[in-house]
Amino acid sequence: MTDQVITMAHGAGGKASQALTDAVFLSAYGGPELGRLDDGAVLDIPGGKRVVFTTDAFVVTPRAFSGGSIGDLAVNGTVNDLAVMGATPTWLSVSVVLEEGFALIELREIVADIAAAATAANVTIVAGDT
Repeated sequence: MTDQVITMAHGAGGKASQALTDAVFLSAYGGPELGRLDDGAVLDIPGGKRVVFTTDAFVVTPRAFSGGSIGDLAVNGTVNDLAVMGATPTWLSVSVVLEEGFALIELREIVADIAAAATAANVTIVAGDT
């Protein structure tokens, strides 16, 4: 990878994304699960069961748009990642990055959208971070 700064192309899922993933993340973290570059990892847990684990992050402007919002996208994008891995989405963790000065009314709107999308998708928010 020759780029020294992140560009929009790095988030577009094409060659620049692959180069960034290879040069930065795979070289640092490695591991067979990550190396598959799936939307999630299928992990064996005690008792002969398997769980699919994933995470997702979104930055969109504007936060609300025709047909949805960042809250909808956060839930449905993550639920989709689990579903394409063959899992039945059940629980989610939500992480919210807040800038100083962010309007509380906007945060409440986003959280309400997350809650509504989780209810519609039949998943429960069980953990989170701010």
